[in-house]
Amino acid sequence: MRLRPTLESWNWFLSTQLGLDLRRLARSLLGALPFIAAAYSFRRQYRGAWQLRPCLQDWGEEVGSINNEYFWQDLLVAQAIHKANPIHHVDVGSRLDGFIAQVASFRTLEVFDVRPLQRAIPRVQFTQRDLMQNVPVAYCDSLSCLHALEHFGLGRYGDAIDPAGSEKGISNLARLLQSGGTLYLSTPIGRERVIFNANRVFDPRRLLALAESQGLQLQSLTTISPKGVILSINDIVSELDFLGKEDYNLGLFVLRKQ
Repeated sequence: MRLRPTLESWNWFLSTQLGLDLRRLARSLLGALPFIAAAYSFRRQYRGAWQLRPCLQDWGEEVGSINNEYFWQDLLVAQAIHKANPIHHVDVGSRLDGFIAQVASFRTLEVFDVRPLQRAIPRVQFTQRDLMQNVPVAYCDSLSCLHALEHFGLGRYGDAIDPAGSEKGISNLARLLQSGGTLYLSTPIGRERVIFNANRVFDPRRLLALAESQGLQLQSLTTISPKGVILSINDIVSELDFLGKEDYNLGLFVLRKQ
């Protein structure tokens, strides 16, 4: 039952940490023969100077990669913010080259991250801040934290080691929000565990209990599978038990500060 997640975990480690991507190697091998045939055909028809630079990964690929959770969470939350048009939107730790760029294309936003940013970005006001520490109270009416909370306290991004990092993170996210404000929160959900120092996976029932203890009430829940399958969860109570026993999904929670 657990063989596939184990293989995926090892492939992630080999590819991202050691530069040995077995999937890319397999795709390159499959693209080698079409490349050779195409190069031979081109050379027969072209007599000018040329160079070889094989791009074996692109043979037979779709126009872009949309079957992943990052693409869909960034798109869905950016669209929600555009529709809501809040007065002051703040983001905590989301991707600059994805979600932040999308939102900055239509409005100004403020970004908090424990990591430094060396270059200014139009419409992005950046502050280096650790969300496990003290934060301003009732600072904004709209807040996002996408695929970031699960890293708090694990030291992956230079943050301090703190086993209670996620609890402190939830508390400080709630402190940042004004009454009636909206929090867009995405994080891995499933069998609760810590995968040090990569990320946590939260039991959605415990995560919602933490949120409710800080005055955050659930408005909607959407799940996104690692392959990009999107489900809007309507019957929250009955589905939470099932989701808590799954190995992994991305939970996209929309929460309102009471």
